[in-house]
Amino acid sequence: MSVVDQIAAWLRDRLGDAGAEGFVFGLSGGVDSAAAAGVAVQAVGAGRTLAALMPCHSVPEDAALAQSVADTFGIETVTVDLGDPYDALVSVLPPSEHRARHALASANVKPRLRMTTLYYLAQTHGYLVLGSGNKTELMVGYFTKHGDGGVDLLPLGDLYKTQVWALARELGVPEAVVERAPSAGLWPGQTDEGEMGITYEALDRVLMAIEEGDTDHIEPVTLAKVEEMIDRSAHKRTMPPIFKLDEE
Repeated sequence: MSVVDQIAAWLRDRLGDAGAEGFVFGLSGGVDSAAAAGVAVQAVGAGRTLAALMPCHSVPEDAALAQSVADTFGIETVTVDLGDPYDALVSVLPPSEHRARHALASANVKPRLRMTTLYYLAQTHGYLVLGSGNKTELMVGYFTKHGDGGVDLLPLGDLYKTQVWALARELGVPEAVVERAPSAGLWPGQTDEGEMGITYEALDRVLMAIEEGDTDHIEPVTLAKVEEMIDRSAHKRTMPPIFKLDEE
């Protein structure tokens, strides 16, 4: 069974378990969300999917590429412009004296607003929320907690980024989307690789080596960098710790 067929079968099983009617997901114009959309259609057909385009002071190219993906797979879209809600919320939040922290905290409001929007759409349609996180990003914590990490299902969660690119081509995702530099769109000019300081190809090589328990061929500085990313983001991959009363 192909990877596409495996994921599609898994999605159908999860949908049945939940008693839900379909899937809703965000389309950003990036390869991950496009691949998630493609496997959703393979699983249940385009008629039981809904794609949300959620610009938030985004570049026009995002919406154009996202719509091209929807058109390719025949997916219904809804556009929810989050620019004004974002501005309104940020305007009432207290500023921080730490400029870098303030900038990142403000940027992360965007994916958290998108999460809220997707769950509204999911509840009103009886759908489940599909995330687009891949194994690479999950392992190093490259996602916003309770933002793009706040989903019901992660169909790409066991695929490294390099495998997602291959899957996207197999699904027929438009080449302009596949070739586009990965970006979370948090600020103008932001790219994933620029923010992480490592390419996805290099990151995948290190993560695969760590999983296989054979890191002797990895440059020590690079290995230490990736291991620190994994350790620092451990809290993102677990449920909140629960205090337990002493039974004495």
